[in-house]
Amino acid sequence: MRVDWKVLGPASALTLAIGYLTCIGYDLIFQQEMYRSWVDLLPGFEWLSIGTFALGLLEVLVYGMFFGLVFAPLYNFFAKLQAPAN
Repeated sequence: MRVDWKVLGPASALTLAIGYLTCIGYDLIFQQEMYRSWVDLLPGFEWLSIGTFALGLLEVLVYGMFFGLVFAPLYNFFAKLQAPAN
């Protein structure tokens, strides 16, 4: 079975975006400091303005697409190596 980066990329991007939004919402509701992880992981992200929130969301979407673009071909390559000869 081949993995298509055009499917994996958006799925990964959406997964990261949901995690990002969940963490930001949790911090806002419960006055936690989970955002410190995002400050370390996302260049330019600071707590919290509309601009840096949008930048962080854009960055996690790009990282998710990048993951799909890199992971899918690697997976397909190694899966082909492991496939039985026909």
